[in-house]
Amino acid sequence: MRIVIVGQQWLACELLRLAQRRGDIVVAVIAPTSDRLQAAAEDSGVPVITCGRKVSEADIPAGTDIILAAHAHVFIDASARAAARYGALGYHPSLLPRHRGRDAIRWALHMREAVTGGTVYWMDDGADTGPIAAQEWCHIRPDDDARSLWRRELAPIGLALFGRVLAELDAGIVTARPQPTAVASWEPAFSRRQLSEA
Repeated sequence: MRIVIVGQQWLACELLRLAQRRGDIVVAVIAPTSDRLQAAAEDSGVPVITCGRKVSEADIPAGTDIILAAHAHVFIDASARAAARYGALGYHPSLLPRHRGRDAIRWALHMREAVTGGTVYWMDDGADTGPIAAQEWCHIRPDDDARSLWRRELAPIGLALFGRVLAELDAGIVTARPQPTAVASWEPAFSRRQLSEA
């Protein structure tokens, strides 16, 4: 599979390593300047593309099979998604359609939920609204904070789900379940100041 990885930090670096272990060809990574993904790609001889807040068709090398977005804070537009044979898969640290939005982990903790999880989904023009490719759940411990929950559960779940979906694609299986909109939620960026003023 010919892959473009868009993202940053630990999850994107581990996704690069996963693709390399699988024998995929990572044709490019799109990462912020000075991020560890940029360094890992350069060490592996993978071309690095820097972009602003949007990824478009011009950023996607010809012959790309799939775009994988891991901890990506850029908009991957329709032209970019159409430039890859399968489109673009993103990871969101919640059981979509629950907790769409940037601070899903903090909101799950704030709402004192006992269970959360992660979702790999087919990206579209909405905010975390695309069809679900794979999901996995986990318990939230009473002493969890956003960092501990991410590191212990949600980041590893994301990596495992990407691996699962790539293996399905290898076998010719494309899972895309629509998100049930009746149970969808979206929360704004989480900050104590905004909450205390409400």
